[in-house]
Amino acid sequence: MNFNGYQTIAKTTAIYPRTDALVYPVLGLTGEAGEIANKVKKVIRDGGGVLTEESRQSIIAELGDVLWYVSALASDLDVSLEDVAQSNVDKLQKRMEKGTLGGSGDNR
Repeated sequence: MNFNGYQTIAKTTAIYPRTDALVYPVLGLTGEAGEIANKVKKVIRDGGGVLTEESRQSIIAELGDVLWYVSALASDLDVSLEDVAQSNVDKLQKRMEKGTLGGSGDNR
């Protein structure tokens, strides 16, 4: 599956009020990212930092939820996931060429 195919399918399951476009997927995205962080925290706390297959699969499932919200947000912004991914790769390659992958700030 490619990004645009995923986005097309995911969009059919985006059931939230259009008046809440942008806000709803942003809140969902932060919530799902928090769930991933919590699962990783439990790997550290309960598993001594050892990632079991069960924990791995649980985190992968949450990554799918993150992808859904990223897709919904991109759709609300009227941009394809393919374009978002390409733009990000272009940005990272420029930073690598300039030697600015590390550090902070949007305009490096």
